[in-house]
This record gives sequence, C-alpha cells and structure tokens, in this order.
Amino acid sequence: MLTNRKPQHMIDFEINELSKKFNYDPKAILEILQSLFKTRNGLTVETIHEVARSLHIPVEHAYGVATFYSLLATKPGKDGIIRVCDGPVCWLCKGVDVKEIVEQNLGDKWEVTRSSCLGLCDRAPAALVNDEQCGPINPKVVASIATGWRGETVDYSQARPGELRVMLSQTGIIDPDSIQSALTLGAYQGFRKALELSPEEVISIIEAAGLTGRGGAGFPVGRKWRFVFQADRSPKYVICNADESEPLIFKDRVLIDTNPHQILEGMAIAGYACGAKEAFIYIRGEYTNQSERLVHAIKEANEWGWLGNNIQDSNFSFNIHVHCGAGAYICGEETALIESLEGKRGEPRIRPPYPPTYGYLSFPTLVNNVESYSSVPAILQNGADWYRSLSNYPTPGTKLYMLLGHINNPGLFEAPFGLTLAQLINQYGGGMREGSAFQFALTGGAAGTFVPPTLMNVPIDYTSVAKGVALGAGAFLICDKSVSPVALLANLLFFFMDESCGKCTPCRVGTYRAYSILERMKKGHGWFGDIDELKSLSDVMFNSSFCGLGQSVPTPINSALLHFPDKFVEIERGSAYAD
Repeated sequence: MLTNRKPQHMIDFEINELSKKFNYDPKAILEILQSLFKTRNGLTVETIHEVARSLHIPVEHAYGVATFYSLLATKPGKDGIIRVCDGPVCWLCKGVDVKEIVEQNLGDKWEVTRSSCLGLCDRAPAALVNDEQCGPINPKVVASIATGWRGETVDYSQARPGELRVMLSQTGIIDPDSIQSALTLGAYQGFRKALELSPEEVISIIEAAGLTGRGGAGFPVGRKWRFVFQADRSPKYVICNADESEPLIFKDRVLIDTNPHQILEGMAIAGYACGAKEAFIYIRGEYTNQSERLVHAIKEANEWGWLGNNIQDSNFSFNIHVHCGAGAYICGEETALIESLEGKRGEPRIRPPYPPTYGYLSFPTLVNNVESYSSVPAILQNGADWYRSLSNYPTPGTKLYMLLGHINNPGLFEAPFGLTLAQLINQYGGGMREGSAFQFALTGGAAGTFVPPTLMNVPIDYTSVAKGVALGAGAFLICDKSVSPVALLANLLFFFMDESCGKCTPCRVGTYRAYSILERMKKGHGWFGDIDELKSLSDVMFNSSFCGLGQSVPTPINSALLHFPDKFVEIERGSAYAD
C-alpha cells in the first residue's frame, strides 16, 4: 500500500490550501479533486498523488476516486469541454447529429465529448458547456455556444388543465432566491408546527398521510423515518438524494429551481422527527446551477433562524450541507451515494444492514428523494386527512410526471396517481403530434417498461408494473412509429453499460454483452440465438447482480421482447434493420 507521506511544507501550495480548508479530511477528496479539475483544466497523475499525500491516504485510494467519476475523467487541455447528451430523449431529438456539428464547428478549441443523460430532457438536444447547462441545441445556434449562448430554461409557472399542484403550487409566484418571498408565502410554517409536536407525533402524521417515496421504489416514507427514530445509536444523519441521473428524469431539478426552501423545510422536519442534527444534499455534479441555488437558500435559512443552532429559539439544531457528485449514475443508489459522501468510489454496499441502522459513517441515516421531502411541509401544515383527500386513488397525494417524446406538449406537471397512459398523452400532453401515430411508450425511466397500445388504459402507480406499466420516478417517453424499439433498447443498454460501476460480474459483463448484441441487431446483423441470449442475460442480471442497477436492466429488455417480438425476430432472421 502506497502512503507517500511527504512533509506538508513540500506539498503543492494550492492542494495544501484546499486540504487545509477541509481540515485534511479524506471525506472531502471528491470536492478537492473537483476544484483542482476546474482550476487546472484537468487532473494529472502527479496532481492525484499530491492530493493523496496532502490527505495522508493511499495513492491508490485517491486514484480510484479520481478515475471513477465521469466529470473528472476527461482532460480537456483546450478552452473547455462540451459534453453533448446522448440519453434517450436527446437521441430521439438527433443528439448524435448535434454532437457531430458541434465537433465540426468548435472541436479545434473545445474538447467535445458524449455524456450520459444530463437531466435536461425538457431542453433536448442538450449539452453541458463546462459547468453551464445548454439547450435545446440546433445547427443554427452551435457557433454561438462559444460566445455564451446557453438557450433557455422551460417555464412551468402555468399549470396545465387538470393539474393538481401541491409541490408546484408556488411555481412562478415565489422568488426561489429570496427567503423573504418564501416566508411571505408560508414557508417553514409546517416546520414551525412540527416543532410544537413530539418527534413521534410528526412521524405518525407522515405515516397517516400515506406518503410514499418518490425516488421510484415507493417505500412508505413514515416507516423509514420510524426506523431511524427507533435506532438506539447516535449521531443520526439525514440525506437528500438529489442525484437524479436516470435518463428521462428531471423533476428534482425543477423543484430546486422553483422552490428550494420547500426542500430544506422538508429535510428539517425529517431531521426533527428522526433525531438528526446534520444533513447532506447529495446533488449530481451536472447540476452546478442548482447546487449554487441550494447553497444560497441554506445560507439565508441560517440567517433567518430556520436552520442552524437552536432554531427559532427551540432546543433543536439542524445543519444542512451541499455535496456535489462528479458524474456517476450509480450514486443514485443510496448506499453508493453514502460511499461517495464518505470520500470513496461510489460502489454499492451489501444490504442488510440498511442505512436506517448503519448508514453514513455507520450511523443511523435517513435517505429520501427531493420530491419526497418537498411533499412533507404541506402535510404538516394541512394534515394527513387533507393529503389523502387529494386523490381518489388508493395511493394518496400527488406526483410529478415528466412527459416527453412525440407529443404536442411535452414537459412536467403534477397530478394524483392512477392516471392512464391514454390520459397522460391526450389530457396532459396535448395528444400525439400531427402525422404521428402511437407505437409504444417507455414508462418509468431508463429502467422502465416498453408499453404497447394494448396497455394504454392501465391505471398507473407503484404496483402497476406487475401489469406491464411502470411508474418509477414518473417519466414517460412517447414514441411514434418512426422509432424502433430495438434501437431504443440499444440506447438504454449503452447507458447501463457505461454507468455500471463494474463491481459485480453479472452487471459489468451482462450489460456489455447485451448492448453488443443489440447494437449489432440494430444495424441489421442479427444472428440466430440472439433473442435467447438476451433472455438468458436478463435472467442472470436479475438474479445475480449486486445492486438495483443490474437487477433493473432486465425490465426494459423483457418488456421489449414480450411486446415487440416481431421486431426482434425479423432482425434475428436478417430480414430487417433498425438503425
């Protein structure tokens, strides 16, 4: 093991100052590497060695972290780096062609590379220009990227017909960068009410409301809070998972951009209920604008006495810190997120034990999604019965939906559970585009289901996946007959292959092999036995993968093979191609 303990005075000045800023804490290695990457326009082996010496950690540990994250792996060496998204939505919007045009126009001065989904699906085709979000890009604006053009964000201030807004109720009204604006509109009043109750009473309200986790699994939020509350060790921690790196998902970005104090308030209520005093927001590295907005909101909340010590003259203290990831889809898995937060490679842990008993630094830890925390303040203000009354469906409350693809009105909206795909498309999406006919939808996200026309009237919630229609995090990609399910599945498998952490063989090799087969089939070079091998790989990944990434990949594979067998069979027999 290489430790290389060089005397502190001999270490690179900038690196030593950064390490000193973080009290030479090895957990801060990712933040230090990110800072150096920006100031030095890349990371060299010597820089990584110096960081290891400064933090007194093995060089191989520092190198392992530096090479794990995609935002650190590239060495631009030019004016900067442009990462062009090739996620499903950008792929559907000809993002590959956009990348070629960007390379032709800017490649002499800029490092132009591909990127997995950037969380900018409502701005597709999208790119990240250094740290700045950019899109939608078309050939006419490419040259302007070098002079500062970044496009425009989507305005969600106007509700769609039929929307029921709770988390989005103040969108367009509140100033997201002003706590005074937020307080005028009732911010932190749910937290104030919580402080008047006992922690167990707060948990009971969340349980009675029936709030389920909005990250995709739908686990009861109150139950998870109770697990942490009942844990007999301290300190306890609260984590907000804002690493929404799955393709098609961008709801957390919208919530942060429109009402950050709503998220902070939900976290503070959770901290009070669970007995935690420290919290982290782990946000994906591609969300620089959003992380800065959160840092500003936390600063204001501290100044106004809604975070920090002895909040509002109570005995409760609660501090929230923002921690930026550096490009790794796997860090959306809660144990991989915790590993990354501790300054390690973001690889999943064996479960059990689970985070509510052994989480951050092996202490009881609550991990919830941005949307989950955003739902909490209104429940405390209005009560569990009110929250249940919002929906006539068995799953209470509202959900954020992301509707994309060949429809007239793509974007994001809020509504109760139990909507059908037909309702989503026709009522909220404005119907199919002129000249388009519905062929299938990818529902739930990249790890979701391919849904044919025969399932368009299935009510959608967290249990509907058993009927063939996944809700997941609430994303729906609507595809007309111009889209090959084989080609889309190949795009998804490329993503999973690229984002696999490589820790376990079933996922590392299975995603690579499945992608190789699908890419070949997409080009019309199917071989006899391809379909059987895809099914076999699917079984192995589902039954043997270490974590949810490999276990969820079979969902889109199996649903595509089930509902569109003819598309695969004709390619396997060599009579068609899908490119």
